[in-house]
Amino acid sequence: MVLSANFADGTIRREEGSALLAVRNVRKLYGDDARRELALDGISLDVAPGEFVCLVGPSGCGKSTLLNILAGFEQASAGDVQFEGAPVRGAGKERVMFFQDAGAALLPWLTAEENVRFALRVRSVARSEWPAIIDKVLTMVDLAEHRHKFPAQLSGGMRQRLQIARALAVEPKVLLMDEPFGALDALTRRRMHAFLLDIWQRIRTTIVFVTHDIGEAVTLADRICVMSPGPRARIVQVLPVDLPRPRDPTDPQAAQLFKRVEALLA
Repeated sequence: MVLSANFADGTIRREEGSALLAVRNVRKLYGDDARRELALDGISLDVAPGEFVCLVGPSGCGKSTLLNILAGFEQASAGDVQFEGAPVRGAGKERVMFFQDAGAALLPWLTAEENVRFALRVRSVARSEWPAIIDKVLTMVDLAEHRHKFPAQLSGGMRQRLQIARALAVEPKVLLMDEPFGALDALTRRRMHAFLLDIWQRIRTTIVFVTHDIGEAVTLADRICVMSPGPRARIVQVLPVDLPRPRDPTDPQAAQLFKRVEALLA
């Protein structure tokens, strides 16, 4: 993966044509003419195919807003967002969004199997393919034995795994994850980190992951994009994470990276 010179704001541009997602000088304004607020101020970033990128910043810095723009749920006020070289004008099946509250994202009146089936129906996947796909993704996330349970009968970690299974069923090219493990206890969160990395290393789907937890970013990311406080949030620096996986947070190099991100956020 070839990198060219850093932008002045610390972002990194990859060689032309290599980016799956390309963000160019994106600005986002909220409010009316009498009271307008600039939430994002000139965000530029490239995300390569198969890359795991974490957006880190304090609450209110626009991380979720940027993720919504990448998903096509919101439009940028200025600038350009491209997916595979084409402008992002709305939501697309190649880009799937994840939320912290899996219970709200899942359909509570459907079983685990039926939740996956619903995603296949919405995406117009051939009905003849449904059984094999459902078996594959539920097995992949270790929920095959729980296929007939409703979301309320599953633990928090299991509900997040079901949300992942439902996304993988439609074979997206990008997973956009908005603090998906933020509501889980520390032990379950660590298990979900290991689980997500195992899935990612097998299928190499591109992931853009929002978090305010520096340790989570150091554990997961290929690159960490550090955002400034809002309003007028920017990416202040992009840090490559050249550490082997699985990562030990007590490792001196990991601890040094943690302190570097912490200093940028101070």
